[in-house]
Amino acid sequence: MKASPEHQRRLLDIADLDRRIAQAERARTSPAQGARINELAALRQQQLGELTALTGVLDDAKAELTRLESDVALAAQRRDKDAERLAVATDPKQAQALENEIESLGRRITMLEDSELDVMARVEEAQAAVDAQQALIDQTQAEGAQLTAAAKADMAAAAAEGEHLVRDRAALAESVPAELLAEYTRRAARGGIGVGLLRRRICEGCQMVLAGSELGAVRAAADDDVVSCPECGGILVRTDESGL
Repeated sequence: MKASPEHQRRLLDIADLDRRIAQAERARTSPAQGARINELAALRQQQLGELTALTGVLDDAKAELTRLESDVALAAQRRDKDAERLAVATDPKQAQALENEIESLGRRITMLEDSELDVMARVEEAQAAVDAQQALIDQTQAEGAQLTAAAKADMAAAAAEGEHLVRDRAALAESVPAELLAEYTRRAARGGIGVGLLRRRICEGCQMVLAGSELGAVRAAADDDVVSCPECGGILVRTDESGL
């Protein structure tokens, strides 16, 4: 294939644009924040599970406290009623039974109130654990929201950059013969390297050093011959810096 050296050099600019277009597309579809955002999403699910467990402990403690408060109230009501009955009792045996009942209820109320204090402490501890866990979740959510906003901004910028680069490539591609552009595209699709600059006997497409017969064949080719790198198969663009 024949192509002017100028057209061949333009392939380097097209290849650079293709590389930048690919980078912009990766930035648009896979923002740098993506991995951390996914980590935070998984962490938040774990933290929510832990919050559910801690909330269950708190609810159980509150339910137990409510039961104890009810038991204390009922025992106090019974004691007060017995005290009212004792105040008007005329039968010594009945009075003694009421006194014993009041004393027993007093001991029960004291026991219940002691238990109530213990459970109140448990409620306070459980509430503190729930609050601390919620603070962790809020922190995770805040970081996730911040990173998501940054990712959206970066994706939008990458999309705009990609559109700009695509337009630049289309304009540049119009100045390259269709046959040469098609050959570059075919080679790039096949091996990933469509073109490489030969600088100081090194193909910058694959970093291979040309020597011996390979370099001799390139040196013998006409300026408008389209030559290939023997290693990567890309079009080898020659300039005054090629070292031929």
